[in-house]
Amino acid sequence: LLEYWLGSLRTVGIREILVNVHHHSEQMMRFLQRPCFAEWVRAVHEPRILGTAGSLLSNRDFFAGHTALLIHADNWCQCDLRAFLAFHQEERPDGCPITMMTFDSSTPEMCGIVEIDDATIVTGFHEKVADPPGNRANGAVYLIEPEVLDWLERHPGILDFSTQVLPNFTGRIATWHNADIHRDLGTPEALSLAQADSAPDLSWPESDEWSNWFADHPIHDRVAELVTSGGF
Repeated sequence: LLEYWLGSLRTVGIREILVNVHHHSEQMMRFLQRPCFAEWVRAVHEPRILGTAGSLLSNRDFFAGHTALLIHADNWCQCDLRAFLAFHQEERPDGCPITMMTFDSSTPEMCGIVEIDDATIVTGFHEKVADPPGNRANGAVYLIEPEVLDWLERHPGILDFSTQVLPNFTGRIATWHNADIHRDLGTPEALSLAQADSAPDLSWPESDEWSNWFADHPIHDRVAELVTSGGF
């Protein structure tokens, strides 16, 4: 999943990427030390999880002075990333230092549902409630301006971006809607659906030790069996 994100970002010309490594850190570091990621993907190990906002603040020197693309990489996302970037740079409403990617969820009670006005600006949040007013969901992919990091520096106790930062910017968050594929792969059922989606060609320039090891991994056969049998 991370490999697809990195491939998509490379396709649109992004060449400075920071990956926050905590869960399964040894496996993650092995993956990110591949030659194809040298010089443009950097990993930072977080021994104690800081939360999304805490991670931004901890690595503020990496983002300082630039528009930052913040991605929760457990999302399986296929969309026109160039259009997303262009909207933020050229079309987002004035006074909005954040652009949030949204999608229509088939399980809105399990998502963060947003309300938006006619200008596509977020006016309200409903985080995993039983009967949300709609199915337009927060995709957990954001473009953020430096003033958001400045705000975090003034609020060092803030840890979670979705539940603690975003509510403080209500009325100042633009939205860009992903009408293509967007899945939160937090459940086996979502993974099963994603297995049936088309996937882009990553077109990495080389094979290496990791890719050869992964190509022969038995997990591929196991996932195929489970998808075929519905055995998740």
